[in-house]
Amino acid sequence: MTEMLFREDAYLRSAEATVIAHTPEGGVVLDQSLFYPTGGGQPGDSGRLDWTGGTLNVATTVKSGDDIVLVPAEPTPLPAIGAAVTQEIEWNRRFRHMRIHTALHLLSVVIPLPVTGGSIGADKGRLDFDMPDAPEDKEALEAALVDLIDRDLPVTESWITDAELIANPGLVKTMSVQPPIGAGRVRLVRIGDDDTQIDLQPCGGTHVARTSEIGRIRLGKIEKKGRQNRRVNLHLDD
Repeated sequence: MTEMLFREDAYLRSAEATVIAHTPEGGVVLDQSLFYPTGGGQPGDSGRLDWTGGTLNVATTVKSGDDIVLVPAEPTPLPAIGAAVTQEIEWNRRFRHMRIHTALHLLSVVIPLPVTGGSIGADKGRLDFDMPDAPEDKEALEAALVDLIDRDLPVTESWITDAELIANPGLVKTMSVQPPIGAGRVRLVRIGDDDTQIDLQPCGGTHVARTSEIGRIRLGKIEKKGRQNRRVNLHLDD
């Protein structure tokens, strides 16, 4: 199993690792990975591997069982199994994903309806809601979102057991994707502390440490997607 360095510190940009496998498709598996793999609506990280005698540009990152696979941007010689490498993520892209991801958690606070889907990009993200009617005042929703960002709330994580999650189904906001059960424990992302907590939900993605790091945002189109679904788009403005 690849050790998930991005889970220990989402702000870590560079780290050493050892190549433990190649995939039949030409991917690289490391013993520990800074690279977040595609999942939960968040894209896989891109970046670079360097080793003595070679460099590999990483286009994206995916999961394969318990392994995290780095996908080369183009066909190229791979570092040998057992080779020591230096991994560097494309930080600006990752940090924008972190900002968007945390902003979408806040969006689910100001629109407290079941979430039916979502996605994260470097410039924008969106959540789909079980929302038969469009919001009457989009400007008020945006103002409420900006207020939560400006409150500079801490974003932290904790863990609960599978059984605790099953006993507290209200923690799960997403209707389309359920948190993975079976590993024995589930990661929760909390926004706010004991006195100011505004959100707590299962999530495996990367987030900023405080809401103020999200920066300037604006709400985009609110689109009708089916009889009861509305898509709310969110954009970074810097």
